[in-house]
Amino acid sequence: MSTAAPPAGPVIQVEHVTRTLEGEIPVTLVDDVSLQIERGEFVCVMGPSGSGKSSLLYLLGLLDVPTTGRVWVDGQDTSGFDDDRLADFRLSRLGYVFQFHFLLPEFSALDNVSLPIRKLGRLRADASDARAAELLDRFGLQGHHHKRPSQLSGGQRQRVAIARALANDPLVILADEPTGNLDSAASANVRDMLRDLTRESDKSVVAVTHDASFAAASDRRIGIVDGRIDMDWRPDRVR
Repeated sequence: MSTAAPPAGPVIQVEHVTRTLEGEIPVTLVDDVSLQIERGEFVCVMGPSGSGKSSLLYLLGLLDVPTTGRVWVDGQDTSGFDDDRLADFRLSRLGYVFQFHFLLPEFSALDNVSLPIRKLGRLRADASDARAAELLDRFGLQGHHHKRPSQLSGGQRQRVAIARALANDPLVILADEPTGNLDSAASANVRDMLRDLTRESDKSVVAVTHDASFAAASDRRIGIVDGRIDMDWRPDRVR
């Protein structure tokens, strides 16, 4: 297979990606998947429990490495990246939101958002804090900058997590069940924030979800069964 990058265009492209856990009885989590994620696209990945949804998301987000196949992000073939380069690449181009927010409990909301900015090292400390404050305010968290996660509601914590995911102005947000722990009102708020990111800033969002109302707001729905894509549907394209 050629190692040349695909033509410019898709923000993520995977070709014949498989992820297998080795053992006495090998388990295939993702099975020969090829797909493209376009710039500014809001994509939901759906399927039954254990179908490989999160495994696929982790491959798209470079949090896991395929057993076979290749993953391009922003036109770059990541298959030859070592661990340090992968970490730097993730930090500068990708943002993550999970079902459990994984905010650092000992730090304030502001510090949780500014930490990845400081780690990337492109801004001074004061500019990092200003950027973090701007993001928190954007998501309606004025007055909550110096609160710790335990002092925030579930919906507020998830908004902090989204602000943190945007800290370094990534190309793609990857979200794994981002509304799984929220009530219906907070879920709708998070869904709308992620959808608006694709409309207002041309960022791509790829979200794993079981929530039909969340998926209904997306541009594209991908179904996974037994590690394989069994549906790839765009509501604006009638077959």
